[in-house]
Amino acid sequence: MTARRTLLAAAAGAGLLPGPAVASPPAETPRHALSKLLDGNERWVQGRPRHRDPADDRRRRTAGGQNPFAVIFSCIDSRVPPEIVFDQDLGDLFVVRTAGQVIDPLIAGSIEYGPAHGTPLVMVLGHTGCGAVKATIESFADGKLPPGNIAAVVHALAPAYFAARPQPSSPLGEQILAVVRAQVTRTVVQLRADPLLTNALVVGAVYDLRSGQVSRIA
Repeated sequence: MTARRTLLAAAAGAGLLPGPAVASPPAETPRHALSKLLDGNERWVQGRPRHRDPADDRRRRTAGGQNPFAVIFSCIDSRVPPEIVFDQDLGDLFVVRTAGQVIDPLIAGSIEYGPAHGTPLVMVLGHTGCGAVKATIESFADGKLPPGNIAAVVHALAPAYFAARPQPSSPLGEQILAVVRAQVTRTVVQLRADPLLTNALVVGAVYDLRSGQVSRIA
């Protein structure tokens, strides 16, 4: 048993992690969960979100437990809130967000939490026009790191930059998209190798800020 698995088991035994949700919905398969996400995104694109119960009813319904069917690992960008772009509700998604989907052991542990509790799907979601990726590209172009801990984000995105090799002569949006796709793909490969995620489907996708469309790339 790995140290991380041992810690999860100990926390669960001590009551630090929530037990099974109060509700008992039909078991989700990974493919069904992915279809639910993409169907919800299509509703968002078409401007036809689902009808919602009153907010107080939704809060009461989820206060006693949760059954998220997917983990979304996305960027912090304010224009890409997963619950909205996938037309989902309280209790439907575990959401983990960092600038440019930068991952470290703490973030990986947060992603593992969902499948450790039965969530069948993990989606790594990049997006067009990513500011963190733009800062990385500009840093390599002018040789200057951004201030503070933002520099750590650039360092973490450097492998995706070198994997994509964006052409300086290309439009900036195309350069950003190339690095975003590389970062999503690299992160998917890393998560698929995680032993705590072997029972989950791990996929990668990119969100288009203009159209609202989510396109799977891995």
